[in-house]
Amino acid sequence: MDVKMGHTLLSLLGFFCNAVLTIEPNWTAFFSGESVTFKCDITGGKDSSWYYSILQDGGAFLPYHKHEKYKLHSLTPGYSGAYQCFFHQKNSTKESNKIYLTVSERPQPVLTVSPSWPSPGASVTLNCRVDHPSAGWSFYWYKAVPQKSDYSYSFELLPGSEKGTEEDLFIIDGQTHTAGYLCRAARGDPVFYSWHSKPKFVWSGDINSAASLTVSPDSVQHFTKTPVSLSCEGNSTEWRVRMFSKPDYLYHCSILGTMIGSTCTITSYRFSGVFWCESETGQFSNAVNITMECEF
Repeated sequence: MDVKMGHTLLSLLGFFCNAVLTIEPNWTAFFSGESVTFKCDITGGKDSSWYYSILQDGGAFLPYHKHEKYKLHSLTPGYSGAYQCFFHQKNSTKESNKIYLTVSERPQPVLTVSPSWPSPGASVTLNCRVDHPSAGWSFYWYKAVPQKSDYSYSFELLPGSEKGTEEDLFIIDGQTHTAGYLCRAARGDPVFYSWHSKPKFVWSGDINSAASLTVSPDSVQHFTKTPVSLSCEGNSTEWRVRMFSKPDYLYHCSILGTMIGSTCTITSYRFSGVFWCESETGQFSNAVNITMECEF
């Protein structure tokens, strides 16, 4: 083969080459903290003389590399944009397809429970909703355990959830008592976790549970001139009274009134909602839906 023919063949090979950009994992919606791998490739006539660069929104992002892959760690929203490979060989340049990436803040799933007031022994369905639900998520399910030192909860994995579930639904059979639940989602390798959801509660009115809440006066509707006491009883030395109010607020007794021993005396009548007792040993009492109104 003479020199002229060789140059002609190389030109023809270059003419039929295609530049291709792919990414791993193969989705375009990412979250802060995740990683993505870019792969720049030449199909049809590739040889070692090609160099490539990666551009973000038309500006140089990663110039002149020989390796086919480049992994970008710990994404942030600033990495959102259009990415493209440019191959360079002497006087030849090849442009790849564009891939548009969006990087959002770490998501917080939204947990829903149904029903929220089940009959004793009924099944309860937990649903964990997260952004981009089809993008390879698995789901982890937790029980809320009251913390002794403050008004927060620790999280205990539910049986059957240790390795995550593919479905965003989780069914709890035989629910008999008040309880709080949370979820979070995970995907990728290494595993990327969402935030935990806010706790959601399943309430029971069963006063025969190991812990109990009594209301004095014994009514579910109270007026401003009537003192209201909520007392917790059960096998625990420390109790706290909690209240849930729509749309999604969780209060403790010091916001509503005064907690002395195991009794919460309510002095504020701006609140109506579901009340229950919790202990540092993880006990939950029956729950009572109380309405508080001004008396004219």
